[in-house]
Amino acid sequence: MSVSADHATSRPASPLLARYPVLTALRAQDLAPLLDADAYLRLPTGSELFAEHSPCRGFPLVIDGTIKVVKRAANGREMLLYRVEAGGSCIITSSCLLGGAAYSACGVAETPLTLTLLPEPQFTRLLGDCAPFRQFVFHLFAQRIAHLMQRVEEVAFVRLDQRLARLLLARGDDIHASQQLLADELGSVREIVSRLLKGFADAGWVALGREHIRILDRPRLREFADAER
Repeated sequence: MSVSADHATSRPASPLLARYPVLTALRAQDLAPLLDADAYLRLPTGSELFAEHSPCRGFPLVIDGTIKVVKRAANGREMLLYRVEAGGSCIITSSCLLGGAAYSACGVAETPLTLTLLPEPQFTRLLGDCAPFRQFVFHLFAQRIAHLMQRVEEVAFVRLDQRLARLLLARGDDIHASQQLLADELGSVREIVSRLLKGFADAGWVALGREHIRILDRPRLREFADAER
């Protein structure tokens, strides 16, 4: 994992252990470097944590913020694969470390981030020597695989307009997001998402503003999202 950012000057140990209580199972000599204030990184929104084909340097432990992991096409389009939130795990990083491979996607700070990095040699050693840590990594790995399988199923079998309706419903009644961001999350293009949103607005289901969508008729939008086609 390649990161360029200023180190935080100070950070208490408790946030890391609160997010990742499994780390309390580590030996003192393994845990101490992770709790060192100089081990914490603060990254602004939009920072690229890793790029496709770049080598993986370690296992990220996210304390605050969200990483979005995306697959980018040659034409500039991108598709959101998943998000890594505080206390979570990046399956692509795990697979790269386990397989000694380079990254196959990109990781970007979706919000301001605070994180630390478990170096690759320590990650490998803990995976073999610390059963609670190994269980933690593989449990999150299984969760992420299940999520990705659900995403593949949606892309393959659910119409884009229904996927858009479900995305809006999941974000609440007042959604502050650009149409481009919604398109990226759906793996589509802004023009198509714009046309679909206009159709929702014409039906009276949503009201559209500048980078703002307000759901007006949640029951009808839900009925449309869940309808069998």
